[in-house]
Amino acid sequence: MSDDLPTPARPLKIGTRGSPLALWQAHEVRRCLMAALALPEPAFDIVVIKVTGDQIQDKALRDIGGKGLFTREIEEALLDASIDIAVHSMKDMPTQQPDGLILDCYLPRADVRDAFVSPRFSSIADLPQGATVGSSSLRRRAQLALRRPDLQLVEFRGNVQTRMRKLDEGVAHATFLAMAGLTRLGMTHVARAAIAPEEMLPAVAQGAIGIERREADTRVADFLAHIHDTATGLRLAAERSFLATLDGSCETPIAGLAVLDGPDLWLRGEILRPDGSAAITGDRRGPVSNGTDLGRALAEELLRRAGPGFFA
Repeated sequence: MSDDLPTPARPLKIGTRGSPLALWQAHEVRRCLMAALALPEPAFDIVVIKVTGDQIQDKALRDIGGKGLFTREIEEALLDASIDIAVHSMKDMPTQQPDGLILDCYLPRADVRDAFVSPRFSSIADLPQGATVGSSSLRRRAQLALRRPDLQLVEFRGNVQTRMRKLDEGVAHATFLAMAGLTRLGMTHVARAAIAPEEMLPAVAQGAIGIERREADTRVADFLAHIHDTATGLRLAAERSFLATLDGSCETPIAGLAVLDGPDLWLRGEILRPDGSAAITGDRRGPVSNGTDLGRALAEELLRRAGPGFFA
């Protein structure tokens, strides 16, 4: 493989969004590849690509197209060979990749929990009656409405820094962010509390970084095999199978989390009505090798229990 390694003259091009968190993730992938392949930094080139979800900030995600808002332009660059790999937050990824692309490399998963963030209040329970909470996540909004129907929920778009500024300006009393993102940005101090999955089940694949490539590019596949985390891959196979069977999108509030327990996998899932008026939860346990089947079976069970029109 040594003759095929990236060089400063022919660097491996890493595609990413331009937010501070996305750039951190791209730099982390570069760091891992540098260490695994014993290559210098100039052997890799980080390419920033503007995506629809970042360019349109004044509308809810569900109003501007749902799936692929943070991935479409990056995947187009991958397909036309402008870049060699693409780095993604896995909770943003549709469950189906365009023909010719594959996702089969994940870095070790970070903290899966949501963070409660507020300048004044210490927890959800501490919020006063009628307080305003900002979030762009339909899952978080539905979960919060289920627990605290008295709260006022407002749309809250933007990267971590933008959302913190909105809190300081009084747009909302509180918001939620992913603990993994805050940790990666060195901003865990802004979290008033990390919310246990037992209280708020996280988004499918939260805390995981995925690396997408062209399916036929065996050269790149060899590089990525050196940094793939098998445990994360097994967990995400179950969670993304669950999501795919539910046809999850920005318009469907869905939560899911798989954990490994020796040779077994435990998958928890939740679907909610968008207004938070009802939630249906369930779980499955089985051999790690059956993760995809467990995800599909759990989704089918929740859909049966929900009945038609549940997400309407």
